[in-house]
Amino acid sequence: MERIKKNFGFGFMRLPMQDGEVDIAETNRMVDAFLDAGFNYFDTAHGYLQGKSEKTLKTCLTSRYLRDRYILTDKLTENFFKTEADIRPVFESQLEACGVDYFDFYLMHSQCSENYGHFKACRAYETAFALKEEGKVRHVGISFHGRPELLEQILTEYPAIEVVQIQFNYVDYDDPSVQSRKCYEVCRKFNKPVIVMEPVKGGNLVKLPDDARAVLDALHGGSLASYAIRFAAGFPGMLMVLSGMSTLEQVQDNISFMKDFKPLDETELAAIAKVQEIFRSKNLIPCTGCRYCTDGCPKQIAIPELFATMNAKQIYHDWHTDYYYNAVYALPGHKASDCVKCGKCESVCPQHLPIRQLLENVANEFEKKEA
Repeated sequence: MERIKKNFGFGFMRLPMQDGEVDIAETNRMVDAFLDAGFNYFDTAHGYLQGKSEKTLKTCLTSRYLRDRYILTDKLTENFFKTEADIRPVFESQLEACGVDYFDFYLMHSQCSENYGHFKACRAYETAFALKEEGKVRHVGISFHGRPELLEQILTEYPAIEVVQIQFNYVDYDDPSVQSRKCYEVCRKFNKPVIVMEPVKGGNLVKLPDDARAVLDALHGGSLASYAIRFAAGFPGMLMVLSGMSTLEQVQDNISFMKDFKPLDETELAAIAKVQEIFRSKNLIPCTGCRYCTDGCPKQIAIPELFATMNAKQIYHDWHTDYYYNAVYALPGHKASDCVKCGKCESVCPQHLPIRQLLENVANEFEKKEA
């Protein structure tokens, strides 16, 4: 980890496209600008850009620069292995695709309650630790999209994990559907360095509602992205903040405020707090997350999380909310549509919410049947 030069990394997942293919010339310019400014951390995965990310990284980075110029992270994704025997061939194909003979970081990808059992059954963690012993991986970690309780379980069961990548931004910080703060606190409890993904929430924090944008514009400081990235980078224990950049202009903007990084000052933090409050005020379901409703639920439906996910969907209209619904909170047997309408939840809800009807609305939004 000592070879990492700065706390800002280049995520190879939203590269510039032209006619369905990666724009290699523009990506080369982006990589050059990033390295020339003194940064050296790159992040990829086998499935990014429909399988084009690793090969593009070879074309634009590893074939053009010596190995000591960059830090490279790749990930083991559940879709690409069915058994323990599949893992090493996948790993070797990743090395080949990237044009390297080792990865600086190798992460168990997108760990959540839906796939953790598969990784355990296939001894994926043990295989990664063995690859480290063989010198093909420098550091083993996880990227995580789940509940803090599961993160604590993973770090307890696999104490040799060296780093944790979590979704972390100022909107998700206290959002009950993502629980960034609680996941971060688990990382701190286990003394694990944190890599931040989605600091700009998939670009949504540069597409703010007008009233939220006005608060940050009034600072007369940096770009909207700068406040989001600096917010995430300013917490103790943050090893790296990633950005999936799509244009040279984005690279140049991010370099401008991360080259000589300074955390948000008190005035900027106060503005962020106002923006957070604006987002909270837009919640269409006024659930406070007290969890009284979940105690007696016979189907163990994660009602507050589903409501928070529904709210996020209404604000952002992006794929992240569908992911959290399907992979993290609405597991088989515990979906919104599994509600038996017993009414126990409504009898104890301090907000007197029509929970049964709201769950129907959630099911209609996230469980749409294919025609």
